[in-house]
Order: sequence, then C-alpha cells, then structure tokens
Amino acid sequence: PPGTLCRTKPTDLVFIIDSSRSVRPHEFEKIKVFVSRVIEALDVGPNATRVGVVNYASAVRSEVSLQSAQSKAALLRAVRGIQPLSTGTMTGLAVQFAVSRAFSAAEGGRGSAPDFRKVAIVVTDGRPQDGVQDVSARARAAGIEIFAIGVGRVDMGTLRQMASEPLDEHVDYVESYSVIEKLTHKFQEAFCVVSDLCATGDHDCEQECVSTPGAYRCACRDGFSLNSDGRTCTACNGGLGSALDLVFLIDGSKSVRPENFELVKKFINQIVDSLEVSDRQAQVGLVQYSSSVRQEFPLGQFKNKKDIKAAVKKMSYMEKGTMTGQALKYLVDSSFSAINGARPGVPKVGIVFTDGRSQDYISDAAKKAKDSGFRMFAVGVGNAVEDELREIASEPVAEHYFYTADFRTISKIGKKLQMKICVEEDPCECKSIVKFQAKVEDLISSLQQ
Repeated sequence: PPGTLCRTKPTDLVFIIDSSRSVRPHEFEKIKVFVSRVIEALDVGPNATRVGVVNYASAVRSEVSLQSAQSKAALLRAVRGIQPLSTGTMTGLAVQFAVSRAFSAAEGGRGSAPDFRKVAIVVTDGRPQDGVQDVSARARAAGIEIFAIGVGRVDMGTLRQMASEPLDEHVDYVESYSVIEKLTHKFQEAFCVVSDLCATGDHDCEQECVSTPGAYRCACRDGFSLNSDGRTCTACNGGLGSALDLVFLIDGSKSVRPENFELVKKFINQIVDSLEVSDRQAQVGLVQYSSSVRQEFPLGQFKNKKDIKAAVKKMSYMEKGTMTGQALKYLVDSSFSAINGARPGVPKVGIVFTDGRSQDYISDAAKKAKDSGFRMFAVGVGNAVEDELREIASEPVAEHYFYTADFRTISKIGKKLQMKICVEEDPCECKSIVKFQAKVEDLISSLQQ
C-alpha cells in the first residue's frame, strides 16, 4: 500500500520445486512454508508481481500459473494444497517447462521489459537425472534470472550450472529442509525496493542505525564505542575493571567442513574485535581440538588485536574426530595455567564451539571447569547436542549457551557474546548502572523481535 517503506518491483516469479521421492512429505511441507513466506512479502497483483509454481519429479506439473486470478490469500491457499509427486528428479525438464510454458504469454508472462523482471527460484535436494546446463543457459538468455537453492546432499555443480551470475548471490545451500526458512529474508530483500533501510529493520546494527539515501551506517549510544567491524558496540573500554583471560576452544572435526571452518575463524575475530587487548586488559588464547588437542597460541602471546586476528586466520583445519571431553580437560589443566600466560586474580572465560556430539565423556571436565571459577560459554551449530551444551555452560545456563542450525548465522551469536563476556565494574558506580540499563533495553528489544 502507498506509504510503505518497502515495495517490490513488478516481477514474473516462478518457483520450481523438487518433490522427488528423496523429499519426504514433512520436508515438502517445509518447502511450501518457505514459498508462502516469500509470497507474503510481495506486492501481488496483475500489474505488480505475478507468481507461478511448477512442481516436478520425473514429470512436471503446473500448480499455479502467472495468469491465474491472484490475490495473496488465493496464492497461499493454492500453495498449501500442492502435493508431492514422489518419483525421479528431472530438473532439466522442469527448467525447460518454465521457459517454454510457465513464462509464456499464454500462461500470463509479460515478456521482457525494463520495468519487469523474470525470476525463477529452483529448490532441489538431489542430482538430476537429466542435463541442466544447456537448458539453463537458454533460460538465462531469454532474460530469466535463476536462483538455485540446494538442500542436503544436493550436487553443488548442478546449482552452479543453473544459477545466474554472480553465483555467490544466486546459489544458496542449506543442510536440511528444517532450516530452509532462514533464506526467506534474503528473497524478501531480493524483490524489495527499499527507501529507508533503518526503518524497515533490514540492517545489522547492534545499537543505532543512521539512515542515508539508499544506505545506512551504524552508531552507538553514549558510553559505548563502535567496533572496527562498523556494526557492533562495546562498553569494554579498558581500565583494571576489564582485565580478562579469554580462551577459545574450537571444534576442528571433519564434520565442520573447510568452508564452515573459515566462518568459525570470522566468529572468533568478531569477538576479538570487541575487546581491548593489552597486558593489563584482555588476553586471548586459542585451542583447536578434534581427535587430539592443539594449542594454537597461549594467553598473552599476542599483545594486540591485529596480531591475534592474523594468527586466527592462519590456523589450519585438523579435520578428524570430536573429543570434546579431552579438550575441556586441556582447558582446565593447561590453558588457564600461569605457565600458559594466565594471570592470578583475573577473571577466566572459556568459549567452547562445537558442531556435533562428543565422542568421549564431557561431564567431569565440564564440572571441573565451572568449579574452578571459569565462566564457560557453549556455542553449538548444526548437529550439536543441546544437553552437552547445557552441561558445559555456566549458570544461569540460558545466558551461557547458544545454538544455531547454520554456520552462516553464527555472527548473530557473536553479537550476543560480545556484551556478555565484558567484565562488570563496581555495580554501584553510575557508569555501570547506565551499562546495565542499556543491556536490559537490548534484551527487551530482542525479545520483542
């Protein structure tokens, strides 16, 4: 409606959804929810965005055409009624069907014009039984922009053969259908012409967003400073009150995968960015574990953030098992010892990162870490086990353990951790009261969202 800050450019949009036998019925329901969420954010109408849905397996079925009498409610009802075909995987045939029929004038396609887009979103979880490269090239040559979403054991080469350039913007992967909804926001943005990014909430500023024409910048409230990432804020501004010994305990098992291990490195450096590193303030150590434990660097070896971040980037991936119990024992016995740079009387914080179930027992070492007075945070991704995360985490457990289904969202956890690891000063001081108030406001805001 007029006055909204986000309107979608008129588009002929066709979803091409895989319902082959490898897609289980409850997984197919997840695809339909994803399609519905994207539709909900569109300006739907004959002169705005028209939506079509193509369902395929060994055969291809048109479920919704671009010319059908479309209201948003009618579209959502139609999507809810789609049933899986449960046969083979003829992805090339489905793309050809979209080119020759779904986008045709007879089916309601509006042809190519500067004011209109033609977009296909392909969702698939397997290797096609036919070729996709040539037919996808013909589709792109006909002006169709193709987004390719792969799930689970999909063939990534197939996705790249289908998708439009640039590939990093048009190819997406999720580990399972249970997390496909997280891509909703990306496609809402893809079809959205935004006039005020701050007002729509489409930004990643931790505290304040300042809008500029077609863009935005982040700012911080009084008493906080903007970190070098340009997004997050910190109240850890130095002084003896913010002295801290912080050790990262990072899972380097083979299930993490090399591309995700690079995201873990970015997560570590995101936390490091929020600290004031020096002999009198924060010290950082790093330990990687898989079937064995390897100290990457001890507390105090590096005296500034730049050197720590460089060492993190150089860390090589171990790629073996998951001996989390052994790693926790190393943290207790070695990482926080004076010989490895720990300072007496300085608060000790451990951040344990894992993506799966431990292959050994963690209970004794986890208890000893907390009994030793260490403040333990547990961060889990993907197949991490919630009970293990809770066992590692300090009290109150809800504030010390975090979980996300996908590695690409761990930066959000990083934001939350940045404020939690700051060591509080005298709570009676006015400055600390202001900090406390700001934290409460942030928590209330996140709960409301």
